[in-house]
Amino acid sequence: MSQFKSAFRRSIRRLTWHAGHQRPRPSIERSVSHDEKKPERDMSRYPGQFFFEYLVVVSLKKSGESYEPQISYQFPKRENLMRSQKEEEENLLHAIPLFCFPDGNTWAPLSEYDSETFSFVLTNMDGSRKFGYCRRLLPGGGGPRLPEVFCIISCLGCFGLFSKILDEVEKRRQICMAVIYPFMQGLRESAFPAPGKTVCVKSFIPGSGTEIIELTRPSDSHLEHVDFTSLFKYLSVENIIDIFSTVLLERRVIFLAEELSVLSQCIHGVAALLYPFTWQHTFIPVLPKVMLDTVCSPTPFVVGVQRQFLDELQELPIEEGLMVDLSTGMFLKKVGDERDILPHKLYKEILDTLQSQRKTCQSSQELNNMVTNTFVLFFVKIAGHYSEHLKRNMDGATFHDKQFRKSLASKSIRRFLKVFMVTQMFSLFVEELQRHPCSQEGFFEQKIREHQGNKKKVK
Repeated sequence: MSQFKSAFRRSIRRLTWHAGHQRPRPSIERSVSHDEKKPERDMSRYPGQFFFEYLVVVSLKKSGESYEPQISYQFPKRENLMRSQKEEEENLLHAIPLFCFPDGNTWAPLSEYDSETFSFVLTNMDGSRKFGYCRRLLPGGGGPRLPEVFCIISCLGCFGLFSKILDEVEKRRQICMAVIYPFMQGLRESAFPAPGKTVCVKSFIPGSGTEIIELTRPSDSHLEHVDFTSLFKYLSVENIIDIFSTVLLERRVIFLAEELSVLSQCIHGVAALLYPFTWQHTFIPVLPKVMLDTVCSPTPFVVGVQRQFLDELQELPIEEGLMVDLSTGMFLKKVGDERDILPHKLYKEILDTLQSQRKTCQSSQELNNMVTNTFVLFFVKIAGHYSEHLKRNMDGATFHDKQFRKSLASKSIRRFLKVFMVTQMFSLFVEELQRHPCSQEGFFEQKIREHQGNKKKVK
């Protein structure tokens, strides 16, 4: 087992940024989510690009008195790779198993098991990201048996879409493994749809005939990466705002939950609240047991840990930060100033909006839209005047940060900006503005115009 852990750690070091590493500064565009853009290309603009790179099946294999996760199937098999590509593939395939079974090796055959959907993110040293979309399930059959994980590896961040794909994979798994791969091959040969568009994949199922599976992307690309339902199910509105405030200052946050799906959904939800900004530090929605010492890092991170490891976690020398128990909705650890980070008036506006409008949301889509609009409006009010302080020149543009901050009448917002403007997420946002001052306008700019129009109507 120790040899397996060592190999895994070597792969993770190559794939995931750790504390102390000098990170590349990838470019983003304000008009869409960061995960679609550089260093990952927007695949919808490149006809013929694949939906996914791999489908792997990770199974538990007996190793002495315990079980180790191992890849039992890989689709497709890649051949004739260059040396650098082969090394990257080996690192990826070494890392995947313990992200699929981060719970450790204390498994036993089960007769019943509710399937779980979760995801993870791996970051190469060059800044490119790969998403792992996982469905852990119990194979069909009788008697006690071990769960297995179907994991789709893609450079595309579209969680709702891949969850639907995993639904199809699980449905076929209950029939037999053989009917999964024609479906995945058809998917691999399909072009990834543009926002708001649909792709149809044909698939033959014995006893049912040929089925047409429709896969549609949301019209607004920033909404396709997340579902806020779990976040609001397990946490109070006040605690969600406290977490948002903490992440805005790029502090350390640890989430705890019993279920992998809850960890994954809630952490991705918190990251999505930052739009149009992007978390720039260590981000591991499901932290494998062998990586628990990541929480000892003195640098910012957002990680998820299964609650069964709480005792081990509390024995580690963890720096100041926030520890969130999603099982109880409570904070196990906090700095103490979380309620004082945001300007009081804006904090109250967010709180009142979420508390009142949450009750009117009849679907997850309505909740997603309401939450997104609420937090984007916060950023509109603190940073929506950025274009007034962006002076274009021959090489791009120069952003006048002092004038940007001092131009606001509210003293509380100016005090908040003084702290927020030194974060990496704000710095990257400004760098992109200066490089591409005339970039295509997107959702954030749309909300800025709406807000400015509403202010004129009031006057």
